[in-house]
Amino acid sequence: MIFIADPYRMGESLLSPTLPRPERGRKQRSRRRLYSRGTARLQTARPARRLPLDPRTVAAARNRGMRGGGVVCAPAAVLPNLDAMSDPTSTPRTRTNRRLLIVGWDGATFDVLRPLIDAGKLPHLARLVENGAWGTLHSTVPPITPAAWTTFLTGKHPGTHGIIDFERYDPLTHTLQMNSTRCLDSVRNLWQILGEAGLRVGSINVPMTYPPVPVNGFLVSGFETPGPDCEFVYPSSVREDILQRWPDPTLRSKWHRRPFGGDRLFAENLDYMARSFHQGAEMTVYLGDRFGWNVLMVVLKLIDNLQHKTWKYIDPRWRDRNPRRRRMVEETFAEADRALATLLEYADRRDADVLMVSDHGHGSLEGKVQPNLLLARWGYLKLNPAAQGTVRLRKLIAKRFRRRTTRSGELGEELAVDFSRTRACVMHAGMAGFLYLNLQGRQPNGIVPPQEYERLRDELRRRFLGPECRVTDPAGRTVPLFTAVHKPEELYGCTREHRPWLPDLMLIPHEALAVVRKIRGHQPVRWLPYRRIEGTHRPEGILIAAGGGIARRGGIEAHIVDCAPTILAHLGIPVPEDMEGRVIDELFESPPAVQRAAVGGQASATSPPPEEVYSEKDLQRITERLSDLGYLE
Repeated sequence: MIFIADPYRMGESLLSPTLPRPERGRKQRSRRRLYSRGTARLQTARPARRLPLDPRTVAAARNRGMRGGGVVCAPAAVLPNLDAMSDPTSTPRTRTNRRLLIVGWDGATFDVLRPLIDAGKLPHLARLVENGAWGTLHSTVPPITPAAWTTFLTGKHPGTHGIIDFERYDPLTHTLQMNSTRCLDSVRNLWQILGEAGLRVGSINVPMTYPPVPVNGFLVSGFETPGPDCEFVYPSSVREDILQRWPDPTLRSKWHRRPFGGDRLFAENLDYMARSFHQGAEMTVYLGDRFGWNVLMVVLKLIDNLQHKTWKYIDPRWRDRNPRRRRMVEETFAEADRALATLLEYADRRDADVLMVSDHGHGSLEGKVQPNLLLARWGYLKLNPAAQGTVRLRKLIAKRFRRRTTRSGELGEELAVDFSRTRACVMHAGMAGFLYLNLQGRQPNGIVPPQEYERLRDELRRRFLGPECRVTDPAGRTVPLFTAVHKPEELYGCTREHRPWLPDLMLIPHEALAVVRKIRGHQPVRWLPYRRIEGTHRPEGILIAAGGGIARRGGIEAHIVDCAPTILAHLGIPVPEDMEGRVIDELFESPPAVQRAAVGGQASATSPPPEEVYSEKDLQRITERLSDLGYLE
């Protein structure tokens, strides 16, 4: 007999029961039906192809009970019928009447999930992998949430759809603004294409979907939504209904800190994340049943936050330093697995195929590199001493009142840079540094002659990749501060004429480093002590698929830009010719026939930048949230 966690306690707090148990009658009937179907399938299903995991993986996933939290165990009747989904003898469906449930685990990586699967802590994910196709889903450059999820939805690289970071710098006005769906008005995405084909869609907490736009179905925007007081859902008629059931539908809370919070505060933070996973699953079932759907997607965003904040407790180098917190983090991942069970059972009831993806992977954040300090040291950037004093005063005030300054101020003052004497500056940063030359005729105070543009770009690229940018890390190894410096038009295969907002250079840091704009101290890199080590992004995400016609194999290598054309081909919808990804044939027993659809002309690249959708109050909230994760300063 297989044992899994009781689904009626999936929504309970890690600290105390906080959510009501649902009505049981209908679900009990579903459990019996699934148990009956599942048993028959298990007896006739073909042998599973073994994963390159510990040989005990399958046995552990099937025979080990869930630990901790006082969870009551139950028979495996509630397991989704994945064997039936992959059984070639089951009744075939035509591609035009398929349903597809897409589950996003933001930031998930097999580097974390594989050991948990081997230990039997994620039985539902283990079985999904065992019964489907899986592999590595490579992210965008840079591997950051808004760029990657937009690429997933559009089938286009960041240089085409225009989202390369949370922020966008406009050289013509010398200002920063937050990206939003208003920046994507000229780019078609999956929801539009599927809706035009007559399919009903649902989207829940997918990043870069605020403010919500009309779709043929429903849409609940992602975590870049300022809060529940904003218009976060389409259609708006369901807003109050959602808020009555889930007061925090867009996950506005951040990681809480307070003196002497200790393990209890740590547990409260993890509890919020765990409840968010079940909230996502509950919202998916409720809204999916209310509106109906052909393609339904939910992203469990706080998988990413969990790794950002707890990486040192799960990294093999440090996880034994605090076994108690490591177990707490592992139990939070187990809660995500239980939420996944709810979603898989729902997919089975709706006879839907399943696609599970992440937008990027994760690894350790061990330091922060300061390219603007290097530019100042080399003479390309000039600081403004008067502005430096203002910045220090603002920092003291912000620290005193525990507030962060917003991004709406004048950039020269915010960065303490004298742009009348500066030739190059990193204007925004995070997973990469986005460097702009101060070009005559482009920026208001540009000083670099156009004929010097290419020479200066090549010169700076050589210096950032040269011996001046090799340092010794805390382990005594010599490492580069930057592993790549890209000219965006070369990286994305586009022209600067049609992409005037692109940076002049993109600085890709060493994988254990993040990039910061503001200069602090006198060292080009600030290594973090153990107590401040967190997580940051890596390019290697996850890809798992299961269902009718899906192969059972591992080791697949794909790119997140491939997902949109693959979804369309799987559903029998023509793939627009301007999509830049491929159909991932390796996912299928028999690759789908791919039809191509012609598209209209490209939208003008010289149109004015979209208006800022965030108010000053909204910017404050979003800045605090993104700063808490290290995306902004």
